[in-house]
Amino acid sequence: MKNFADVLIEEILHKNSVLVVGLDPDLQYFPDFLAGNDEISNQQASEAIYHYNRIVIDAVAEHAVAVKPQLAYYEVYGSEGIHALEKTIAYAKSKNLIVINDAKRGDIGSTSSAYAKAFLGNGSLAGDMVTVNPFLGSDGYLPFIEEAGRNGKGLFLLVKTSNPSSHEVQDVKLENGELLYIKMADDINKLAQQTLGENNYSFIGAVVGATYPMEAEKVRKVLPSSIFLVPGFGAQGGTANDLKPFFDAKGLGALVSSSRGIIYNGAKEEKKTEAILYEFIAKAAKESKDKINEVRLSH
Repeated sequence: MKNFADVLIEEILHKNSVLVVGLDPDLQYFPDFLAGNDEISNQQASEAIYHYNRIVIDAVAEHAVAVKPQLAYYEVYGSEGIHALEKTIAYAKSKNLIVINDAKRGDIGSTSSAYAKAFLGNGSLAGDMVTVNPFLGSDGYLPFIEEAGRNGKGLFLLVKTSNPSSHEVQDVKLENGELLYIKMADDINKLAQQTLGENNYSFIGAVVGATYPMEAEKVRKVLPSSIFLVPGFGAQGGTANDLKPFFDAKGLGALVSSSRGIIYNGAKEEKKTEAILYEFIAKAAKESKDKINEVRLSH
C-alpha cells in the first residue's frame, strides 16, 4: 500500500496543481435557480447543496487536486445535510478528486478512534484525508494516524491556523520560551519522520494558514517532511506572494485551499443558468491555480 503522501504528489505532478477547492455550501450565495435563501426545508437544502456541489466539482476537476467539504455546512441541515455530504464525497471520488474532510475532530481514546474510522475508514463519510485538532494531546490524534496508516490515507493536524485570533492560544510562550505552535510542530515531526514515503514526505500533514507566512517559515524548519494544508488564500486575505515559504525547491510540500473566492466567484445575480455558474467557477479555479503555480514554481 502506497504512502498517501506519494499518492498526493503523483496527483500534483499529473495535474500541475496544488489547488484545493473548499465545498462550503452557504445558501445565501446560491443563485436563484437553485436556492437563494434559508427559507427552505432541510430536504430542499440538501438537494440544492448536492446540485451546487456537482456543478463545482465538474468545473474544478481539471484544475484542482482535491476538494475540501467543511462539515459544519452540512451538519446544520441534520441527516439530510449529511446525506448531501455522503453523495458529494462519492461524486468527487468518481471524478478522481482527492477528498479532504474538514472536520477538525479531536477527542480522546475510543472516541477519537471512532472519529478516525468514520473519516478514514471505508464508510460513506470517509474521504482520503481529514483535518484533526491535536490540542487535546497525543491520545487525541494517534488514533487518526494509526487509522490512516492502516488504510493508506492521510491527515492534517492543526498547527498555525489562519484565523485572526489564533495567536491567543497557538502563540502562547511555554516555560522554555518556545511558542506552542512550534512545540506542536516538533511533536508532529517526530511522528512524521517515522512515516515517510518515497518522496520523503509523510502522510501526517499540518494546517498552516496563508495569512501567517513568517510563522510558516518557522514551522517549515521544524516540519520539513509534512505536507501543509494552507487555508486563508483569497477571501481570508492570503495572497499568492505569501505562499513562497510553504513550498520546497521543487514546488511541492503544500496544498493551497480556496473556498469562497472560487465557488462564489462573481455576482449572484449574473448566474442565471447552470452553464453560466459553471463558467464563473471554472474561470476562478484556473486563475487561482495559475497564480499559485507562478509562485511555487519560481523557486
